[in-house]
Amino acid sequence: MTASAPSFPHRLRRALTHVVALGYLALCAALLLWAVAVHLFGDAEGSMAGVVPILATAPGSLVVLMLPTSDGIPGIVLTVAFGALLNAAVIGWCARALTRGTA
Repeated sequence: MTASAPSFPHRLRRALTHVVALGYLALCAALLLWAVAVHLFGDAEGSMAGVVPILATAPGSLVVLMLPTSDGIPGIVLTVAFGALLNAAVIGWCARALTRGTA
């Protein structure tokens, strides 16, 4: 009897729970919290703080940014969250592939 390949949700969970992917997600969350804090409590008129988390989560965030629903804080949070999850999955998959077979 042969073992079947892991399902897509299982592979995605394994990629997102790699330590490197979790570190990237933590960094993106910290950048997003900083940008929201600057927008809410700082001088939001001339602040470009929202650009930093979007660039940190590019290219996935740039795709969502083109949607018409990406205005305001909820749109930026959705944009950064999508980009961060997409990039973390790729980072985790690459890290697992590079460390496969090593103890």
